This record gives sequence, C-alpha cells and structure tokens, in this order.
Amino acid sequence: MNSPLAIFLFLHCIPVSKSDQFQVVGPDGPLLVEAGEDVILPCSLKPNISAVDMTVEWFRLHTSDSLVHLYKDGVDNNENQIQSYRGRTSLFKDELQKGNTSLKLFRVKVSDEGEYKCFVRSESSYDDITFQVNVEVVGTHPVISLEGYSKGGGLSLLCETKGWRPEPEVVWLDGEGTRLPAEDTETLRDTESFSVRHRITVQDSNTYYCRVILGNHMKETEIVISSFINPNILHSVLSEIERRRLHTAVFSTFSTVDVTLDPDTAHPELDLSDDGKEVAHGVKRLDLPDNPERFNYWFSVLGKKGFTTGRFYYEVEVTGKTDWTLGVIRESRSRKGETEQNPKHGIWTVRLRNGNKYEAMDGVPVLLSLKQTPQKVGVFVDYEEAVVSFYDVEANSHIYSFMGQLFGEKIYPYFNPYFNRRGENYAPLIITPVSHT
Repeated sequence: MNSPLAIFLFLHCIPVSKSDQFQVVGPDGPLLVEAGEDVILPCSLKPNISAVDMTVEWFRLHTSDSLVHLYKDGVDNNENQIQSYRGRTSLFKDELQKGNTSLKLFRVKVSDEGEYKCFVRSESSYDDITFQVNVEVVGTHPVISLEGYSKGGGLSLLCETKGWRPEPEVVWLDGEGTRLPAEDTETLRDTESFSVRHRITVQDSNTYYCRVILGNHMKETEIVISSFINPNILHSVLSEIERRRLHTAVFSTFSTVDVTLDPDTAHPELDLSDDGKEVAHGVKRLDLPDNPERFNYWFSVLGKKGFTTGRFYYEVEVTGKTDWTLGVIRESRSRKGETEQNPKHGIWTVRLRNGNKYEAMDGVPVLLSLKQTPQKVGVFVDYEEAVVSFYDVEANSHIYSFMGQLFGEKIYPYFNPYFNRRGENYAPLIITPVSHT
C-alpha cells in the first residue's frame, strides 16, 4: 500500500491543468457520531463534477495502518484496508456522477474515533479534506441509592451511571426542576467509557431527579422522599454518630422481639439447633421436602414470625465467623434459585466476606469501613418509618441504614451463615437475648 509520504511525493509530480481543477469539501469542524449507529462521513467535489473515473481514498491519520477505503479504476480496491473496517465501509456509487465521494461507515465503534482524510485524484488534479471524527457512547440510565443520613442531619443520595463517552454531565434537580448544588463527584474511566458517581444531601421531603446529559442525549431517574424521619430519631437511632452510650440510651427504646428460626424455610445443608436459636452450614445435605418456603440455593433460613407494623429489634452473635449475611426479607421473595440480593428484590442485608470485607447490599454492594470487628450485630426495623438499621452491639456504633424503603407486605428476619470452608466458617450464627445494660 502506498504510504502517505509516497502519495505526497507522487502528487507533486502530477501536471495540473487549471481548467480541470476542483476542490474537495467536507465538514467545517469535528463530526460527532454515535457508537453502534451507521453514519455518513461527508466529502464532495466543488464544482459537482463526476468522480466516477477518479481515485477516491479515505484513510486515517496518525495510525500505523491507514487505509479505510479505496476506490480506483471504477471499483473498490480494499485489499490493504485496515482489518477493523472490513465489511463496514461503502461509497455512494450512484452519487459519484454528481461528485459525492462521501463514505458510509456501518456500526460505528469507539476505536473509529480519530482524524480522517478524504483524498480525491483525477488525471490532472487532486485535493483533500481532513476532519476529526469523535465517537460518543450513550450509557446506562442513572441508578439512585440511599446512602443513609449524614452527620449534618440530611439524607445522602447517590446517583451512579456507567458506560458514557465522552464524560457526561450529571446534575441533581428537585421537584420544581431547580438544579441542586454540586457535591462529591467521582469519575472513573476505562479504555472506552466513563462512569460517574454523584452525591447530594437533601434536607426535606420532595421528588428528586438525577439527570445525565451528553449532547442531545438525556437520561433521568427520579426518587420520591415521602417523609423525613424525626430529627430526634435521626440523632438518637439512625444517625452515624457513634456515641459511647448509644446502646444504653437508645436501645432501651427499641421493641425487642424473641426470634426463633423456622426449619421449614432452611436450606437442606443447614444445621439448626433444637431451640431454633443457632444455625450453621452442615457437612451433609438433609433429605427434606422442597416446599415453596424452603431456600434451595442460598444457605439461608428465616425467623418464624413476620412483621407488618411497628418496630422490632434483635441481636445475633457472629463470633468466629469469616462469612455471614443478616437482615430482613419480604414474604413474597422467591426462595428458589440464585436471585439478586438487594432492596429492589425485597431483601435488606449487610454481610461479611473473607473475614474482613463488610458490605451493605444496597443496589450495588456498598463497602463499609468499620473501626473494629463486630462480635454481635443488632438488627433494627421501623416498619412505618421504612428503615432497616444495623449496629455493632459491643462497640455501641451504627453500621449501616437503609432509608425510605417500601416494604409493602410482611417481612421476616433473614439469616445466612454462608458455607463451611472445611471448618473455617463452621461457627454458627446465634440469636442472643437482648441486654439493655
């Protein structure tokens, strides 16, 4: 294939007749195209003389391989075409008579972004046009999650969107369409796209929108905060202020409940104590009926009693375990197969993995930074206020809260001791009496 330098030297040897001169025209500036779409890279002759008997060459600049498409001697000649363009380019053959030398590029890729040259040569004249092609990628709809209450008393909302190119604008608006002040923004970039996480803190009930904008593209998600928790409850029960006397001053206001495990819901590989207060992953699978209530994939079991109103609180000892999951679950949530573990699918949980990785399963796993390893975890639910909170009982500290949840039906305590790794995680989850002292 002729190199750009060889073409340059060759062209300067062509005798040019002024009567046969023409100009190649194209875009005035960069061309923005969307990944996955078919686009036309505009190029034409001025005046509109026929290009049927001319050579039309499209190539990329600043690349090791350059040929994108070659039309010569009345036919396409793409033997040396860049591999990634094979089968994705064509000229408008019926339009060559009118001087239209535009290139149609099918199924645009991010790798197509770059500088293009349209070069046209006749027996006595030549000209070219160079322009930039920028490729944009429309990413995901924004996902809003509730991160809990901030130390200042507001509710922290996180908006996350992925797979955009170039970097989009992410804004928060209230129900009246007023933009809210920007706060913490994280932008992650890989080889082909951007992901953005944007947080705000809101102080009152309203409808809030997270809007992602890129050129003419816009995607939006809304969240309705129907009620704010009383500030007194916020600072005494649900805030992240880790006061030393939290357990004495606050836990005494909780409605403690006596939780007993329901064997009819237990996975066949779980061992339950006779009193229904302990559960561990066993060494063999029990021959149990596969009733609809029983878990058959996750090593899980529920409490016998469900709740549709009020507050309830219970504590679970997790000493000696490297893995566990605790929380609450909707009654209608399927117990069969591998299903997603998040509030959208009717389950609110915090978990430990590999002995040191604590996560809240809130849409996407939220990594938790704990000052010490909890030995006993308290689980608190306020059905009317739509809150699920977790506490490190011995440290008198708050672990995580799910806010503004929609239960809609009976919910049950949920336990998953995770599997026994050759004895490493055999220690049971133990439901313990709640002490107020």
